[in-house]
Amino acid sequence: MSTIEKVKEELLVEELIGINNEIILYNDDVNTFDHVINTLVRVCNHEALQAEQCALLVHYKGQCAVKTGNYEELIPYCSSLLEAGLSAEIQ
Repeated sequence: MSTIEKVKEELLVEELIGINNEIILYNDDVNTFDHVINTLVRVCNHEALQAEQCALLVHYKGQCAVKTGNYEELIPYCSSLLEAGLSAEIQ
């Protein structure tokens, strides 16, 4: 294997490792569907249908991954969800 191939392989592995985090949104008894949907559209840049599907998954399954990326990239998104009164964490 040449040096160039080895460097490319290492870079790809680092890229894959870097995006293994996700924001998990949890169900609660406080927020309305409309609030959750509107917040996902505003904060996570979801399309309305995607936000609605996430809200339904959260309601029926108790949680849903709403955004993936590296940890540092997800911090402001998660903070905004929390500030909007939603229950979320980065995993």
